[in-house]
This record gives sequence, C-alpha cells and structure tokens, in this order.
Amino acid sequence: MKKTTKHTSNKPSANALKQKRFRERQKAQGKKMVRGYITPQAMKCYKEINQITQWSDSETLSNALRLTYAAYKCGQINLLTKWLKEHEESDENLKSETSPASATEDTTKAPQNPTADTEDNMVEQRKAS
Repeated sequence: MKKTTKHTSNKPSANALKQKRFRERQKAQGKKMVRGYITPQAMKCYKEINQITQWSDSETLSNALRLTYAAYKCGQINLLTKWLKEHEESDENLKSETSPASATEDTTKAPQNPTADTEDNMVEQRKAS
C-alpha cells in the first residue's frame, strides 16, 4: 500500500501575509483595531446610521467615539446618558419585535426624534447664560 503524506509547510499562506501587511499599514497610520460585541439596541442604531450615512464600520465607530467625546467635552454627556436611559423602554420593544407575535403590531408609528430633547435643552441653556 502506498502511503500518501500531506505536505505541510511552515510558510504562511498568501492571504495571511496580505492580512498581516494590511494590519501593519493600519497601525503605521496610527489606527488601532477595537473589537467587541454590541447590543441589539446598538445594532438597530448602527443599521439606521449606516443606511443614512453609508459610513464603513470603521467610520461609524470612529465617529461614535468622537461624538461621545465631544458631548463629554461640551458638558453634555449627562444629557446624552439621560436620553439613553429614557429611551431604554423603547429599546426593550426590540425584543418583542423579533418575536413572532410582533408581526401583528402596528409599524406605522413615526420614529422619535433623538435630537429634540437635546436641542430643547441647548436652547434653554443658551437663554439661561
């Protein structure tokens, strides 16, 4: 009986080398890979933002971090946190939207304006100063 041996090489594949070169270029440009898992609520937000802006994943994450930082530097982080907490209830509806019973729910409701609360508070703050 003839034995067939699989020839394995310690040499990395062409794709692995290409990926390594890509990561090295990104690092040389000062970029850092950030990985993690997002909640269903965040995924809904991501899909809507992506659809409107056509940003890549990297642009979306970078801009989200920059906007959060800008809110922090402008003293608005508490306002954003409050808005998120107030809208958690509507986010909880996402769970029911994925269930079969949700097929009978009314989907004609207009989406809430996430900036309305922020804009109102900013106008009030300007008046106060």
